[in-house]
Amino acid sequence: MIIPWKELDSETLANLIEAFVLREGTDYGEQERSLEQKVNDVRRQLESGEAVLVWSELHETVNIMLRGQFRE
Repeated sequence: MIIPWKELDSETLANLIEAFVLREGTDYGEQERSLEQKVNDVRRQLESGEAVLVWSELHETVNIMLRGQFRE
């Protein structure tokens, strides 16, 4: 189920994004990016609709996924 990110408290959303960025462990190549830059990138993806917040009833977790990867 997609969670409307605009309806979340701003601090809750910030915590979800930060937790996602920290657990992803994404390699950004030779140029390392700061936590703040990564968080801002994810926030922009949510704002543009490229990414969505997803609640998994099976795992009882929230995740951030690219819209194209999400299947209802």
